[in-house]
Amino acid sequence: MSDERRGAYAQILLIPTRWADNDVYGHVNNVEYYAFFDTLINTWLIGEGGLDIHAGETIGVCAESSCRYFASFAFPDVVEGALRVGHLGRSSVRYELALFKDGMEHPAALGDFVHVFVDRAQRRPTEIPPRLRGALERLVVP
Repeated sequence: MSDERRGAYAQILLIPTRWADNDVYGHVNNVEYYAFFDTLINTWLIGEGGLDIHAGETIGVCAESSCRYFASFAFPDVVEGALRVGHLGRSSVRYELALFKDGMEHPAALGDFVHVFVDRAQRRPTEIPPRLRGALERLVVP
């Protein structure tokens, strides 16, 4: 079990599970954890960083992701998603994520996710825009 706790993260977002998230074994399927990670990250980027996913010149593409599972969720659980930035570069960011069950101090899952920001048209790495960088800097936990 990891020693990561809620207080080690900069942002918490509540994500309700859906009936369709459960698989035939009666728990949330492993692929849904990656959807929770996407929801956590993109909610922050759009809401706080002003990322324009439809027409902005800069977009984030996933370069790497991973998940370690410790406990399962099942509908109708509410996932407490935790987010922080582990490394912020010129054109990339590594997020560290944790998914908690209500009332549990240790995470049910831990994840890493790397975004590389690229020019939408050329798909070449580009510097993270100032507003977006400012939002990401607020997620850095010393």
